[in-house]
Amino acid sequence: MITPLDIENKKFSKRAINGYNTEEVDDFLDELTIAYEKIYKEASDSKQTIEGLNAELEKYKSMEATLQNTLVMAQTTAEDVKNVAKQQADVIISEAQAAAKEEASKLDSEIKLKQKELEDLQKQFDIYKAKMESLLISQLELLKDSLKN
Repeated sequence: MITPLDIENKKFSKRAINGYNTEEVDDFLDELTIAYEKIYKEASDSKQTIEGLNAELEKYKSMEATLQNTLVMAQTTAEDVKNVAKQQADVIISEAQAAAKEEASKLDSEIKLKQKELEDLQKQFDIYKAKMESLLISQLELLKDSLKN
């Protein structure tokens, strides 16, 4: 690429006949040098800005990739935690159901035992009642007999 200094230092050979006016060529080259120098500087600044922005863009792309990986890892971890929690909950529920069934079975057995005891007590009461009635009747008969004599 031609630099502003190349334009400024450019010399043309002179022709004796029908040659260019040296002063006009020099003035034009000076104007061209100034304009080109301005454009060259702007292009150089723009190139540096683009390089800086590209470097920053790469940094942000790297950050984005890291964030995406982190997000995927977080989602995976969350799913794992959720699955483990569900499994633990299922185990707790199963254990609770088994314990409840066992307790219900014990209570049923206890109820049946208490019902049997109640039936036995009722039978004993009925037997006792019958004996007492029989005793009272015999006592009453004895009293009647002793009053008749």
